[in-house]
Amino acid sequence: MPVAEIETWLGRLSITEHEGAITQIQWNGPASQDKTPLLEEAAKQVTAYLAGDLKQFDLPLAPKGGELHQAVFKAMLAIPYGGTRTYGDLAKELNTYGQPIGQACGANPIPIVIPCHRILSANGLGGYSGDGGTETKIALLKLEGGYPFLV
Repeated sequence: MPVAEIETWLGRLSITEHEGAITQIQWNGPASQDKTPLLEEAAKQVTAYLAGDLKQFDLPLAPKGGELHQAVFKAMLAIPYGGTRTYGDLAKELNTYGQPIGQACGANPIPIVIPCHRILSANGLGGYSGDGGTETKIALLKLEGGYPFLV
């Protein structure tokens, strides 16, 4: 599978493509500079997002996960830039409980693009599976202006 890496203010990110779709973004993942049009576009969009110049990604995505995970990923993608929802909000929407929502967020293979950082606990930040944990989550929320609860 082709992998491209980019250096960002969040650290080195590796973006993986498989069969014409982005399947994974990892912190400090495999080091490679594969060149495909999709990886170049994904790198361009992630870089623009992290610079504050892109509000919505336009990439084909193929995250791995079961039916509930796919539903959670889809619900996260529907949250607008700068918006937040709680684990409970998604649980009600998907007719499940908060814990499976949290597990799906933690299993998100395409963080940043699938915005699991926009999911909060009912009385705080909740977790973040990306490198840097909640500090990274706060930084992404601040980037989007979606952090008024922190001030």
